Amino acid sequence: MADTAPVLKAVVPAAGLGTRFLPATKATPKEMLPIVDKPAIQYVVEEAVDAGLTDVLMITGRNKRSIEDHFDRAYELEEALEAKGDDDRLASVRESADLAIMHYVRQGEPKGLGHAVFCARQHVGNEPFAILLGDDMIDARDPLLRRMIEVRQRHGGSVVALMEVEPDQVSAYGSAAIEATDEDDVVRITDLVEKPPEGEAPSNWIIIGRYVCDPEVFNVLENTPPGRGGEIQLTDALRTLADMPSEKGGGVYGVKFRGRRYDTGNKLEYLRTVVQFASERDDLAEDFLAWLHDFVRDHPVPSARP
Repeated sequence: MADTAPVLKAVVPAAGLGTRFLPATKATPKEMLPIVDKPAIQYVVEEAVDAGLTDVLMITGRNKRSIEDHFDRAYELEEALEAKGDDDRLASVRESADLAIMHYVRQGEPKGLGHAVFCARQHVGNEPFAILLGDDMIDARDPLLRRMIEVRQRHGGSVVALMEVEPDQVSAYGSAAIEATDEDDVVRITDLVEKPPEGEAPSNWIIIGRYVCDPEVFNVLENTPPGRGGEIQLTDALRTLADMPSEKGGGVYGVKFRGRRYDTGNKLEYLRTVVQFASERDDLAEDFLAWLHDFVRDHPVPSARP
C-alpha cells in the first residue's frame, strides 16, 4: 500500500552563486532578480503555497540575506506607504511576508544539489516533502506540483517532473528511462542519467526542477558519493531509490508535464520570461505590446555571422 502521509513542507535550494548573471549577481542573489516587479523566488514560494505547502525551508548561502529580508516584514516601508494612503503598494509589500512560514538554513559549502537537499534533513524529519528549484518557474495556471503530490499519495515513493525536449537538448539535463503506467501522464522511472552524452540518453524526457521525495532520500544521500563535477547529485540518489522496494521508501515515478515552464537560469530565457509576464499583465500589456510590436518591426533579426 502506498504511503499516504500528507506532503506539507517545501524545500527551496537557493545557495547558488549565480555566475551566469554576473556582475548583477555580485551582491544581489540571482533569485532576487525581478520578473517585472516581483523577484523570481517569490513566484516559486507562491507555487508551493498554492499546492498547500505553507512550511517553506530555503537553503541559502553567503550574500543571500536579501532573500530573508524580502519574506520578512518591512515596518518602516509599510508605515511610509500607509501614511501616503498607497494601499496597493502596501498590500504588495505585505504579501510576501504573509505567504508562508519561512525557515532558513545555510549550505556551508557548494557541494551540489544533493548536498543542499541533505541540509534540510533536520527540518523535514521523517516526512515526505517537495523540492522546488528556483531557476524553474511553473505557470500558476498549470498545477504541476499539486498533481505530483496526488501521484505520491497514490503510488508512494518519490515523484519527479518530466518534460519532453528535442534530442539535441537532452545532454544539458538529467534524462529518465521510463515505463508506462495506467495513467497517461504518469510513468515509472527505471533509470536516471545526469547530462548524458549526446546520443546516449535513455529518452527525450528530462527532469525539471520539481520533486516530491520520500524521506528515505536523506539516508540515500548520506551514502551517495560525489558524482559529476565532484558534487553530490540528487539524480544519483533518485536512481538508487528507483531500485529500492516500495516498503522501504523506494520507487520513483514521473509526471509528464506539458504545460508552461519558464527557465530563469540563463540570460536569454530570463529575458523571454520577463517579456511573457509583462505581455500578460493587465496594467502593462496594451502599452508594452504596442511598443514591442514597433520595436520588433524596426529591429530585424541580425544575419548570422560567417
